[in-house]
Amino acid sequence: MGDQTYNVLFLCTGNSARSILAEAILNRVGAGRFKAFSAGSHPKGAVHPYTLQLLKTVNHDISFARSKDWAEFAVPGAPEMNFVFTVCDNAANESCPVWPGQPITAHWGVPDPAAVEGTDAEKHLAFADAYRMLNNRISIFVSLPMNTLDKLALQKRLDEIGRNHPNAG
Repeated sequence: MGDQTYNVLFLCTGNSARSILAEAILNRVGAGRFKAFSAGSHPKGAVHPYTLQLLKTVNHDISFARSKDWAEFAVPGAPEMNFVFTVCDNAANESCPVWPGQPITAHWGVPDPAAVEGTDAEKHLAFADAYRMLNNRISIFVSLPMNTLDKLALQKRLDEIGRNHPNAG
């Protein structure tokens, strides 16, 4: 892993909240070294309105945001992924497609903000918490010395990020 642009796919079941947030965050903090994508095993077909509202509030461009099936990334001609992260427990337990290029995979589970019930304030807080957790993990990820870690060492570090920062913040 040298000085290249790394393609990263964030997976979740619905591809309407967590994976979209992660895609936006990595495309911002990755500073051109990373290109993020997101998809779902059973996409909702629309991005959750609170996801879009939060991203706008923190000055992310939302023109990229669409809910899509992970099959888009398992076909010939799709971008070859270097990393695939599941950000929800459901997607982590599902059988994933075989990704071309054998990317490094890790599970970075984050509670589903779209499942929170309560007041609008409580729901918005859940989305903000998910954003914070993902932002912290992704910030650690982009600071890893990719060119000095072999694949096994990198795998260990990525697993640690998910395990040691379950509610990073």
